[in-house]
Amino acid sequence: MREPREIFASKGLRCTKQRVEVYRALVGCRCHPTAEQLHTMVQDALPEVSLATVYNTLEMLHEAGLCQRITSVPGGARYDADMDDHMHVVTEDGRLIDVPHSLTREIAESIPAEVLAKVERTTGVRIEGLTVQFSAAGGTTSRRVARHDGV
Repeated sequence: MREPREIFASKGLRCTKQRVEVYRALVGCRCHPTAEQLHTMVQDALPEVSLATVYNTLEMLHEAGLCQRITSVPGGARYDADMDDHMHVVTEDGRLIDVPHSLTREIAESIPAEVLAKVERTTGVRIEGLTVQFSAAGGTTSRRVARHDGV
């Protein structure tokens, strides 16, 4: 992974120790944390960091294209530093599970071009991307899946 200072500089962002710690915690966590969870994680390294600083940093990271904000889940917004195209499964108990990148590609490519063209004609806008989020019951299938929801 590139150093946060280098990443921030490439986006024209000011680099502070608080921003670096929030970014490192987010990148190191595959759990789609809330701002509150990140705040708890960052306090180990920076006990003085405020929750407002974490929220402001997450907003800055989101606006700079360095993280996704996922708002369609129970319990408030969650954040994901994985900016590669991928989809999520949201369970009724609030877990957020990544759909593997290869399967995400397969799903996206399975949508016929004519259907996308029809959406464009119907709505009058040009489709530039696709976001799919699956909803699921709380249990898992017979195949165990890796959990990505705990801190």
